[in-house]
Amino acid sequence: MVLSERGFHERFRDHYLVAPQSAINMVNLLVFTYIAPEVGVLFLCNLFVVFGFGALRTSARQTAIVWTVMVLGLAVLFLGTDKAIGMPTATRIDRLATMLVFALTIGRCMYLGIFSSSMQQSLYQSGVKLKEAYRRIEELAELDELTGTSNRRSIMRTLEEEIARCARNGSSCAVALIDLDHFKRINDVYGHPIGDEALRTFAIGMFANLRSVDRFGRYGGEEFLLVLPDLSQDQAMRALERLRAIIAGLDWSAFSPGMQVTISAGVTTLKPHENSDTLLARADGALYAAKARGRNRIASA
Repeated sequence: MVLSERGFHERFRDHYLVAPQSAINMVNLLVFTYIAPEVGVLFLCNLFVVFGFGALRTSARQTAIVWTVMVLGLAVLFLGTDKAIGMPTATRIDRLATMLVFALTIGRCMYLGIFSSSMQQSLYQSGVKLKEAYRRIEELAELDELTGTSNRRSIMRTLEEEIARCARNGSSCAVALIDLDHFKRINDVYGHPIGDEALRTFAIGMFANLRSVDRFGRYGGEEFLLVLPDLSQDQAMRALERLRAIIAGLDWSAFSPGMQVTISAGVTTLKPHENSDTLLARADGALYAAKARGRNRIASA
């Protein structure tokens, strides 16, 4: 306690000084066994408790050191002396005391086992919670908080992976940049909360009508990127035209009377040896062409 109050233990990695305490306690028990060998077995019983307690907090190296101290002490006691180590059994009181020492020693060893099991279970539960928290953090790091779609970093990584897959396999891939028409006007007229609900509803409508292999993410603001593996230009155009009609056909008046939301999209397909920058530049050009033609339409490049 004095060393602890003076901060002596803070200079060591093991702040509790478990290994030194265990070694000193073992030496004390062996010394008392030497001093009073006629009841020495009662002291030796407690070696199990000390060693068991120390093993809960010590590293493998520290445990080996403590065990070595105990073995050396036992060797000195048993091999270096001729002390006749016994236990008190002469009277009924002696026998009762001996029985209680054994019972309490075994009980304390059992308690250490239960405590160790409980600690292991607690560590296991903490590990499960930590894995779940890590999974949730990873999920949040890849999802757009508002719409639940992939965020820009995630969808761009997906696009790069798809480009690499197409380069390896020679397969086709189409992408579409999708923009909600006049979204600023929706925010100005109906308010930002309604605008947020419109984005969420649009995302839900898209997810409900995409293939399992398609990847959809928020590219920025009201602009979204759709990656369509293994589709040609014509197939991608038909898919986007179907999605455009579905979005336009939703009952947007449920949010506010007279409200209507439509989308415009630019569609293009990956060319051999093309990178994501040029691919998205062509999709962006097609999107602007769709807007220039009056919006609520799909254009290709």
